[in-house]
This record gives sequence, structure tokens and C-alpha cells, in this order.
Amino acid sequence: MTTIGTFTRDGDSFTGTIATLALKAKVAIKPVTKTVENAPDFRIYAAGVEIGAGWSKTSEADKPYLSIKLDDPSFTDAIYCRLVGKQNGDHVLVWSR
Repeated sequence: MTTIGTFTRDGDSFTGTIATLALKAKVAIKPVTKTVENAPDFRIYAAGVEIGAGWSKTSEADKPYLSIKLDDPSFTDAIYCRLVGKQNGDHVLVWSR
């Protein structure tokens, strides 16, 4: 897995940065009220523009994480990744093909 972002928790939200060869952005992950069962729990914004969505999940090891889908017209395809917590309280966004 590759780390493409680092985040800190800010109440129910997360703030941080995503950096890849093609994308460098300050990002906010904000909770939303679900209107239907499969709707995302979070929306992801860069410069005030929505670039993705996130769903609250629990791993087989019973650890919470966010399953995230990032998409933008400049991407050739959507990016699927996970926001996971580290022991020091920070969170990392990891991606694997």
C-alpha cells in the first residue's frame, strides 16, 4: 500500500493533504447526513469542490476506517483508498491498485 495523504481529526471531520505525482491538494473530509442506506457518511472537498465520498467501515481486526472513493475529471479513473488511524492519533490515506 502507498500513503498518498496525511490527516488529523477535527471533531467529526478530518483535514489534511493528498499528494501524488498528479495531485497536490489540501483536503477536508466532512460528515454528511445519510438520506438513504447506501449513501456516503462523508464528502471529500478540495478548494471547496467535492472530489469524493467516504463510507465508515470496520476491518476484520475490528478497527474503524473510512473507505474512500476519489474522482475528478482530470483522473483517468476513480481512486479507491482507505483512511486509517495510526497509534499517534494521526490518520493516513493509503491506496493500492
